[in-house]
Amino acid sequence: MRYAKQTAARRTRLTLLSARRAAGRAAPGIERLAGSLAAPDVKRTLDVALGTAMLLAAAPALALAALALTLRPPFTRDGVIRRETRIGLGGRPFELRSLRTRRFRLDLLSRLPHVVRGDLSLVGPPPLTPAEAALLDQSAGRRRHDLRPGLTGLAQVRARSGMPWDEPALLDAHYAEHHGTRLDLAILAQSVRIPLHAALRGLRHPGKAHLSDTDHRLPGYSTAE
Repeated sequence: MRYAKQTAARRTRLTLLSARRAAGRAAPGIERLAGSLAAPDVKRTLDVALGTAMLLAAAPALALAALALTLRPPFTRDGVIRRETRIGLGGRPFELRSLRTRRFRLDLLSRLPHVVRGDLSLVGPPPLTPAEAALLDQSAGRRRHDLRPGLTGLAQVRARSGMPWDEPALLDAHYAEHHGTRLDLAILAQSVRIPLHAALRGLRHPGKAHLSDTDHRLPGYSTAE
């Protein structure tokens, strides 16, 4: 009887020890999984909160711009909204809608409903057309499919420098590998600073001609900004 009790106690200790070891081995994997799940949640929360606030702030300007475009004859025929097919998260296509104007970057602000809805993120690689997505190699295509395309992104704020390491493809790859909340906030700040600086420069030199945003792009840069 005593031997049976000792054997049962030994088996219980071995079972507990094995369970602890298994839990120790599983903990790093669980932590990594939790971290990978938490990062998209933080990004999506930022998109919804900040995107909604930006949309509410921009709504009066967007409404006035839409009214002004409606009153102009060239836009009454095609409508004030441009509709284009783009590739989103997971390689799924969606219809991208934006105002037919680049004045004060209202075309980008008019895409904020896509951010709130989840088609776009505030920061990410530019949304590609199906034809552009088909030209990507397997690795680049997989990186694209793992991220929501963005309203703005690293390529949009850095590609106009003209430096060889600032080519859009390299910048998109860098963002895919290192994206996070801190980088997203830095890109958003830069995206606000660039047009604000251009506007202030225009006020100081009202008669001076300046290049448009499109003119600053490198050859071969995606038109889906």
